[in-house]
Amino acid sequence: MAVLLPALGASTGRMTSGERRFAERILQKLEDDYSVWYNVPVGPKQLHPDFIILHPLRGFVVLEVKDWKLDTIKSLTLSTATLLTDRGLVNEANPMTQARIYALEVATALERDPALRRPAGQPYAGKLIMPYGWGVVLANITRKQFESTNLGEVLPPGKVICQDEMTESVDPEAFQKRLWDMFTQVFPCKLSLPQVERVRWHLFPELRISSDSGQFGLFDEDGNKQSIAIPDLIKVMDMQQELLARSLGSGHRVIHGVAGSGKTMILGYRCLHLARTLSKPILVLCYNVTLAARLQQLLKERGASDQVSVRNFHDWCGDMLTTYQVSIPDDYRDLPRYESKILATIRGLDNGQIPRAQYGAVLIDEGHDFEPEWFKLVVQMVDPDSNAMLVLYDDAQSIYAKRKRRKFSFASVGIQAQGRTTILKLNYRNTLEILSVAKAFAEDLLNPTESDDDAMPIIAPESAGRRGPVPELLRCRTPFEEAQLIAEQIDEERAHGRALSDIGVLCRKWNQMDAIASQLQKRGIPFRVARDQKDKRALFEGEPSVKIVTLHSSKGLEFGATFIPRICEMPVKNEDESDEARLLYVGMTRATERLVMTRVGESGFSQRLERSIGQVGSLA
Repeated sequence: MAVLLPALGASTGRMTSGERRFAERILQKLEDDYSVWYNVPVGPKQLHPDFIILHPLRGFVVLEVKDWKLDTIKSLTLSTATLLTDRGLVNEANPMTQARIYALEVATALERDPALRRPAGQPYAGKLIMPYGWGVVLANITRKQFESTNLGEVLPPGKVICQDEMTESVDPEAFQKRLWDMFTQVFPCKLSLPQVERVRWHLFPELRISSDSGQFGLFDEDGNKQSIAIPDLIKVMDMQQELLARSLGSGHRVIHGVAGSGKTMILGYRCLHLARTLSKPILVLCYNVTLAARLQQLLKERGASDQVSVRNFHDWCGDMLTTYQVSIPDDYRDLPRYESKILATIRGLDNGQIPRAQYGAVLIDEGHDFEPEWFKLVVQMVDPDSNAMLVLYDDAQSIYAKRKRRKFSFASVGIQAQGRTTILKLNYRNTLEILSVAKAFAEDLLNPTESDDDAMPIIAPESAGRRGPVPELLRCRTPFEEAQLIAEQIDEERAHGRALSDIGVLCRKWNQMDAIASQLQKRGIPFRVARDQKDKRALFEGEPSVKIVTLHSSKGLEFGATFIPRICEMPVKNEDESDEARLLYVGMTRATERLVMTRVGESGFSQRLERSIGQVGSLA
C-alpha cells in the first residue's frame, strides 16, 4: 500500500468526494514504494497541487482532481474553464495547465541540485535524473462521456484519468499505466534513498533538519528563504516522522517516543502548523529551562514567536500569577517557592481569578516530568473549540528522583488520548555505537513495560542504523588534567570544522564546570555556562559557543560532540543508583556523533561503562 501524506483519516475533512475516492484508489492500487502527498505546500513558492506521486523507479507525476460533471462544463479553453454552479457561472483555471505549471516548478526546483542532475559527459547532462509528468483526474466523467465531447482538444486524453478508470474493481496495473502514460518522456530511473531524501528536502522545506546547530535539529534555519545554498549532506524528517507530523489531527494526542526519535522536532512542526491555522495563542510547556530557551529561539527564527509562547512550567505559573494579579496565599508561604507558585495557580484557576481556555493549543514536551496535578491544570487552558493538545513522553528519561514518579493514566488527568497515541521506537539521533553503549549501561532501566495506550510505558529504543566511532572512556590522573584533556579535544573538534554550538560538556555537579571553562578560556574558545536560571535562558544567545550544562539541564538537547567528565563521581553518594544511571543514560543519548567520557579514579559506573564499551567495541 502506498504511503499517503497526510494520512487519509487526517485529510478527509478537506477533500472533495472525488479527491477522497482517488486517494482510496491510490492506497489500494499502488505498492508500498510509492509516496503520495495530498494538498501539501511545495517548494519555495508554496504551491498546492492536489496530488504528487513519487516512485524511485519511475519519477514523479503531479495531478489535479476535479469533481466536474459533464453538464456543468459550459466552456473549456487552454487557460480557463467556465462552470455552471449554485453561484452561477464561475471561471476556474484549466486544471491541465495548472498541473503542468506545478510539475515544471517542481522539476525546476529539483534541477537546481547537482545531485539530482545528470552529470557532465552523459547524454542530457544537466537535466533532471528522473522523468516527470502531469495530468488531470475527472472523478465524475466516464471515458465514454469524455470521448463524446471536444474536451480532448484541451485535455490530452492520455493525461486524463476518468471516473470508470478509478473504480474499486479497476486492475492495479491498468491504474498504474494510466499514471505513467502521463509522462512526456520515459527513461530508466533508479533513485537511491539519499536522492529521494533530497527530493523531499527541496519540495518540503518544513521537513528540513538543521545540519548546523546540532541542537536536536528542529528545522533548517534558512528553510523559509527562497534562495539558499544546497548542502552536500542534507537532513530531513524520515517518512514515519513526516507522516506523523502531517497527520496529527484535532483533539488530544500523545506521543511515546524514545530518546532521539524526533519527538521535539514533531512538536516544532506542529507548532508552525497550528500557528498558521489558529487565532488564539499557542503554549508550549516543558520542565527543562534550557530546552524551553532553545525551542523559543528556534521558533523565533521561524517567525512563529509572536503566536507561540514556550515556557518552563514553573515560569508559566509565575506568568499567570503576575498577569492576573494573584497573590500566593498565606498557607503556601512556608512551601518552596516553585511549589507555592504551582499551588497558587491551581487555586487561582479554581476560584476564577485565572481564566480557562486561554490558548488555541497546548503542547507539552518532557511530559514524563509532569505531575498529575500539572496536567489537570494545563488541560483546562485549552480552548474547547480547537481542543488541540499534544503530550510528548519518554519514561526512560524521567530523571527527577526527588519528585517521586507517580503512575497515572492520562484519562485521570483530563487528557482524552485513548486511540490517539503513537509510539516511536527508532532512535535517529545517536549512532548505533553510542546507543548500544548507552543501552548496555542502562539495560535494567529499559525493560519495556506492558500497558494500554492511556498509560505511560517504558519503551526500549531501536537504532536507525547510522554508524560512527565507539564512545570513549578516558582515564586522567587529576581533575586539572581532565579539564585540559577536554579542552584539547574541543579545540581539535573546532579545528576539524565542527561548529562550537554543536559541542556540549555535561557535568554531574556545578563545581565541575569551572575548571573546564577556565581551560577553554585559555584557548580562546567561546563558551557559555548554565549555572542558574538566568544563564539557562540565555544559553543559546550570542555568538556560537560551547555549552557547559549539568546532566539534568541537557535533557531535550543534543550535540554532535558530547563530553561527560568525572564519571568516577557517579553514582553520587546518597542518591539512588538507578536514578543516577537514568541520568547518565540521558546524558549519553545527547551525543549524535561522538561521545567522550572521562574519569579521575574508579566507580561502579566507570566499571559498567568499560564493560559496555568493550562489548560494543568488540563487535564494531
